[in-house]
Amino acid sequence: MAPSPHPKSILILGHGVFGLSTAYALSLRPSFANTRITVLDRSPFPSPDGSSIDSSRIIRADYHDAAYASLAEAAQKIWRQQGPNDLGGEGRYTESGLVLVANKGEQGEEYVRGSLDNVARIARDLGDEGAVQEFKLRAEIEEAVGAGGGSGDWGYINRRSGWADAEAGMLWLRRKVEATGRVEFKQGEVVSLVKDGRKVTGAKLTTGKVESADLVILATGAWSGKLIDLRGRAQATGQVLCYLDITKEEQEKLGKCPVLLNMSTGMFIIPPSNGVLKVARHGYGLSNPRSIPSPDDPSENIMVSLPKTTHDDPNLWVPAEGERACRKALREMIPSLAERPFTKSKICWYTDTPNGDFIITYHPDYEGLFLATGGSGHGYKFLPVIGDKIVDCVEGNYPEEFREKWCWAEECVEECVTMDGSRGGVPGLILEDELRKGSRL
Repeated sequence: MAPSPHPKSILILGHGVFGLSTAYALSLRPSFANTRITVLDRSPFPSPDGSSIDSSRIIRADYHDAAYASLAEAAQKIWRQQGPNDLGGEGRYTESGLVLVANKGEQGEEYVRGSLDNVARIARDLGDEGAVQEFKLRAEIEEAVGAGGGSGDWGYINRRSGWADAEAGMLWLRRKVEATGRVEFKQGEVVSLVKDGRKVTGAKLTTGKVESADLVILATGAWSGKLIDLRGRAQATGQVLCYLDITKEEQEKLGKCPVLLNMSTGMFIIPPSNGVLKVARHGYGLSNPRSIPSPDDPSENIMVSLPKTTHDDPNLWVPAEGERACRKALREMIPSLAERPFTKSKICWYTDTPNGDFIITYHPDYEGLFLATGGSGHGYKFLPVIGDKIVDCVEGNYPEEFREKWCWAEECVEECVTMDGSRGGVPGLILEDELRKGSRL
């Protein structure tokens, strides 16, 4: 339920992409000139276990869904600005190209074909038709990748896509927000929302302190299920990332390669930076079921998946199943590094929704609570534009192409698994079960 669209105070929970970009958009919009804006997070910035903090993220308009493709292209126009004070400057964005592939006859092929149609249309509209080239043979894929290997047996290259230094982009955005002088940042871990009947009035911290506001915006990513009941609408899933060190000569060569992403397996490699290469999987993910008091009724317990990160266990390493998948992908994609030891790993936590759509809307059951979550592992690229879209929704101006996509789903699904055609791996893996099988090969 929506309160006045211009409340006197707004509390944003979470300083990831959704939270920080919303704070920035609010601070610049004249209609919120008299609104006090506070951003609260449990971690100092940048959060070491936040999904928006990493060495790299893919920046692409390559979507099967035309609405997301168009929004991503709008974001890319800003990513491409390369001045020292621009988002894409100082190495924050590299337009390396993206080779998007699939295995014929397997999941992911339909997604890649739809994506090809959308980016080819965008390129034609911009008079840049040569930027998108279809590959019908594995040999064409390997030649385009230029790393000695490849993946898939059909796909294309979009030279208008690339990758971002994810942490550097967030640091840039944080500086922009701070420069407005409009936003107060606070640190503290929220244990629950504070309610007066059906109205949310703030957030209670582990210290017992309460942060109050006329409007609370929940942008807590994979931790959202701890504060509101999202069962059947969104679920936290852990994705495997493995890193290895490379030489200066290897950096020089591989740094010029495009991103390679196989939508059938979910495996991808982003060009290395600073002598570190990342191999990862955009998959169905690992769930981490936990029994917690229901956010709606603390006298009852519910089972939800919540992140487990190095914040909880400093020695956490990806399960052996995930490391094997990354090793297999490395052998296939860059054979010269096939047996190079992984020096670091990470479990990156998505907030997955059934269709991969974001949840950007007022909560239907609580007044004064707005949701900006459900990033589903593809939210980072929208960093320069999503804040404005979120604030539009706060004011009741939902973008027509996303009105239904971003709404609160009327019906819950039994198994909250993202089935948008972009995921690989095995559905239904449980983190603790996989860790018990071993976490180092």
